[in-house]
Amino acid sequence: MRPALVWFRQDLRLDDNPALAAAAADGKPVICTYILDDESPGPWRMGGASRWWLHLSLQALARRLESNGGALILRRGRAEAALNALIEETGADAVFWNRCYEPFAVARDTSLKSRLQKKSLRVESFNASLLFEPWMVTTREGNPFRVFTPFWRALRALPEPATPMPFAKPRFGEAPGSERLEDWKLLPTKPDWAGGMRAHWTPGEAGAQARLDAFLGRIEDYAQGRDRPDIEATSRLSPHLHFGEISPRQIWHAARGADKFLSEIAWREFAHHLLFHNPELPEAPLDKRFERFPWRRDDVALRAWQRGRTGIPIVDAGMRELWQTGWMHNRVRMIVASFLIKHLGIHWREGEAWFWDTLVDADLANNSASWQWVAGSGADAAPFFRIFNPVLQGEKFDPGGTYVRRYVPELAAVPDRYVHKPWEAPVDIRAEIKDYPEPLVDLKAGRERALAAFHSLKTP
Repeated sequence: MRPALVWFRQDLRLDDNPALAAAAADGKPVICTYILDDESPGPWRMGGASRWWLHLSLQALARRLESNGGALILRRGRAEAALNALIEETGADAVFWNRCYEPFAVARDTSLKSRLQKKSLRVESFNASLLFEPWMVTTREGNPFRVFTPFWRALRALPEPATPMPFAKPRFGEAPGSERLEDWKLLPTKPDWAGGMRAHWTPGEAGAQARLDAFLGRIEDYAQGRDRPDIEATSRLSPHLHFGEISPRQIWHAARGADKFLSEIAWREFAHHLLFHNPELPEAPLDKRFERFPWRRDDVALRAWQRGRTGIPIVDAGMRELWQTGWMHNRVRMIVASFLIKHLGIHWREGEAWFWDTLVDADLANNSASWQWVAGSGADAAPFFRIFNPVLQGEKFDPGGTYVRRYVPELAAVPDRYVHKPWEAPVDIRAEIKDYPEPLVDLKAGRERALAAFHSLKTP
């Protein structure tokens, strides 16, 4: 029999992998491949943190395939050219893949499927990364949602997400030549911040399952603790989900009954829903009024924000956590984004780009939808002029300053009452604070400037 190609993309797992399961059920010899396509994404090629994760995730996937008698064939270049070369080398007459929903991926895959079918190849694609396809959750009129709460209600009204499928070992075909993962140079060399990330993460399917199991042991604390960056209450499954090392179906069925957590899984669905129906989401405001928003250009302030040197402790802690671990607590993501956009007046796309490069869970749908939500230009963003006070946010969600002290050691000896606002501490305490900057902006003045800018949108 002629073999079938299984093209891995954002589905780097064997369990609950519909494309792999369909190829195995077909009975053909199966050849598994991953193609590093840095051309199709254009400006949205993977950032540095994502490439670090990808290297380790591909290693893990290759090991699991090898332990089951298979292999992972690595190729790079434009996907169509790489697939055509593999088809020529192997004589494959079928290609299976799981769908991606980024605009560039939809365009690439639609064209590719049509071209392959014209060559008489069988091409099948599946949903492996969402609970439901983006076109399945609609208003009564059949339109896409722009507000999360009715989207969540509509999603819950659908039948239960499909039960996850266990890995069914296929009959693996003879593997053609493969490129060496090390030659792709995905691991960073300068600066080498990956050492810190390695201490926090175990990329791969086994790491994803271990992360889920650990979270299920404390899931009862999630609803109360999820906004607290000083305690471990969230799942930290986001990078595993993005790379498809675990499926949302696996998580959904394992966490049934924990509705608050399930609603956060639905927020991820909502972001993909928004991107699919609004492909301009990463680059243009959904609310067209924001096309004339008076953004400020301030490279010095942007650099201080990126380095965690703004003089606002909760903001600096978040930005340093991001640099050291490739991740940031979701509540703190909102705080640092609000500070950049509203107190500094810097365009949300600057923050989006920095997160894209430094987050191990950088996901085009989640990243763009979240930045637009904070900016007020996206979906579900009313009132759009909401401005987080980072001091009050820190005092509420990091009441003992544990999180701030973890990532801003300059403030380790500052008493709790001043740890989120050290500029208000008595002179003798401030004299002991070494090398920590004064606030980049007066919070009250920054807020008033932001409100004036938002007010300008109301005028014709």
